[in-house]
Amino acid sequence: MRAAVYYGDHDVRLAEVPVPERREGEALIKVLRSGMCGTDATEWKAGPIIFPIGHEHPVSHHSGPMILGHEFVGEIVETGDGSRFTVGDLVASGAGISCGTCARCLEGRTNLCLNYYTLGLNVDGGMAEYVSCPERALVALPAGLSLDLAGLAQPLAVGLHAARRSGAADGDTVVIIGAGAIGSFVLAGVTSLAQVDVTVIDFEGPRLDRALRLGATRVVAAGPDARASVLDAVGLRGADVVIEASGAPGQLNHAISLVRNGGTILQVGLPSSEQSVDIHALVMREITVRTTLAHVCGEDLGPALDILSATNLGPELLEGVLPLADLAGQLERLATGKLDGKVLFDPTLRAAEHSLANATTTTTTNEQNER
Repeated sequence: MRAAVYYGDHDVRLAEVPVPERREGEALIKVLRSGMCGTDATEWKAGPIIFPIGHEHPVSHHSGPMILGHEFVGEIVETGDGSRFTVGDLVASGAGISCGTCARCLEGRTNLCLNYYTLGLNVDGGMAEYVSCPERALVALPAGLSLDLAGLAQPLAVGLHAARRSGAADGDTVVIIGAGAIGSFVLAGVTSLAQVDVTVIDFEGPRLDRALRLGATRVVAAGPDARASVLDAVGLRGADVVIEASGAPGQLNHAISLVRNGGTILQVGLPSSEQSVDIHALVMREITVRTTLAHVCGEDLGPALDILSATNLGPELLEGVLPLADLAGQLERLATGKLDGKVLFDPTLRAAEHSLANATTTTTTNEQNER
C-alpha cells in the first residue's frame, strides 16, 4: 500500500509499505480521508521532537520511520469475532489509545492514560491506504455526513475537550485569542456547550470574518487597541473565561490582562519557546489557569460528529481534499502559517504521485546545502 512515511526534518516520503496486520481488538480500515495538524507541521519543520525516530516509544515500542496521520476516517474492511462493527461501516478514529484500567482512565481522563499512545504520533497512523486501529477509538459516522466533513471530527473533538476544560457556563463572557483552525474548533465547542458571549481576537481579515459566521458575538482586531476594545465590550472587570488558542509569544500575559479577578484562563496554544508569565497578577487576582490536551474519545468524538452534521463548521474550515503526493507542500504551508483552515488527503487519489518525492528530495537537499 502507499503511505506517507516520516523520516525526519523536512523528510516525508511517499512509499510502498505492507498493509498492516489487524491485531486482536482492532479493525482494519481502508482510509478515505486523513488530516494533518500543527504537531505534524512542527515535526516537519524541526523534528523529530515527539515522533519516535531514533528512539523507542516506551509504550508502543516503535522506533524508526513512521507513517503519519492521526486524523482519519475510513471504511472497515476486516474485524474480529464479536466486533460491534461490520465490514463496510464508515468510522472516524480518535487515534488516541488508552488502556482503560489505569488510575487516570478510571477517572475518565483517558487522554492522560499512563499507557497512552496515538496512531500517527507514536506508532504508524492513517496517512496511508490502510490502517489497523483499536475499535475502542472508533465511532460510526452519522447517516448522511460526508467523508469530507467527517474528516474534521478528530480536531473538532480536541476543540470540544478544550471547551469543556474551560468551564464556560451559560451567561459567561468568553474571549478566544486566535481564530485559526484550532481557535475555530474551540469556538464551535464553546458555543455548543453553553449560551455565552464570545469575543474572538485575531489579525484583521478572513479569520475574523469566519469567526463571526461561526457564532462569535463580536471580533476584535489584534493590536495595541485590542485590550481596550475587549474590555469596552465585556466590561472593565474583564471576561469570565479567556482561552488562549494562538500559541503566539506573550499571549498568556495578554490573557491575564483580559480576565476578571477570580476568572479562568485556558491555555490551548503551544508557544515555540519558553515564555515569561506575570505570576504576581495570577496570585494577587486569584486567577485559575487550566490547560488542555487532546480529547477524551468516548466523550468528545461522537458529539464532534454531531456538530459537523448540524452546523456549517466543516465547509467554513475545509480548504480541499488532495492526494498524498501533495502532503509535503501542505505541511510547509502549515508550518509557515500560510494555511488558515484544514486540508484533507485521500489516499485513493493517484494524481501527481511524483510531487511528494520531488518536494522531499529538493527540500532535504537544500537543507543539507544550507548546513
